[in-house]
Amino acid sequence: MSTSDSLPDEPEKNPPPESQTPANHWLDKQEKLTRPQLKADTPLKMVETAFLASTASLIWFINFYFPLGPVLRIFFPVPIALVYLRWGKRAAWMAALTSGLLLTVLMGPARSLLFVMPYGFMGVLLGSAWYRRRVPWIVSITLGTLLGTLGVFFRLWLLSVLSGEDLWVYVITQVTEFLEWAFLKLSLLASPSVFWIQIGAIALILLNNFIYLFVVHLASWLLFDRLGNPIPPPPQWVQVLMDYEG
Repeated sequence: MSTSDSLPDEPEKNPPPESQTPANHWLDKQEKLTRPQLKADTPLKMVETAFLASTASLIWFINFYFPLGPVLRIFFPVPIALVYLRWGKRAAWMAALTSGLLLTVLMGPARSLLFVMPYGFMGVLLGSAWYRRRVPWIVSITLGTLLGTLGVFFRLWLLSVLSGEDLWVYVITQVTEFLEWAFLKLSLLASPSVFWIQIGAIALILLNNFIYLFVVHLASWLLFDRLGNPIPPPPQWVQVLMDYEG
């Protein structure tokens, strides 16, 4: 018997693929299953973001040239908020930017800015407030009201610069006429001062935006729940008033 026959066999340095453990096989299968899903999500994310961004732009475009009252205005920030709920923060910012660029091509930079501020930013804000159903309505409505009020002042400033006239004076004139009418109906002989007129103008802007944000929340609650992207539920009295059964 030779010496080489009596030596024990050395272990193979490179085991064949069949010698993998069951855990490695399971990991390989999981990797193969998840890899196509990631590849499929990327174009779907891009398509939905582009589609909803163009939807927001189209709603603004139609309402500007063919105004239908407050119906379309309710949905100005809704598509961008839906992008946030479905694909996250980055996609929502991209949708807001894409909407602004599209409106710049269709209507010019000034009118596109009137959409981006506040409605583009408002869609991102509402989407972040509704994400994972964390923030109650009173918080998101209050934040949206403040942003909408800033948007009104931004609009007045931009239009005043473009027209060469102070449009805040026009707002003060309208509020003055309203307060004088209210004082007359209340049989008050005093006339409001300029300071209180300005406070009244700001209060009316805040109230208008608060009502607008409440209606936006109500429409989004009814719509997104059916799309499979629910937002935080409203207060109990709203559900009772709407006779809603979740």
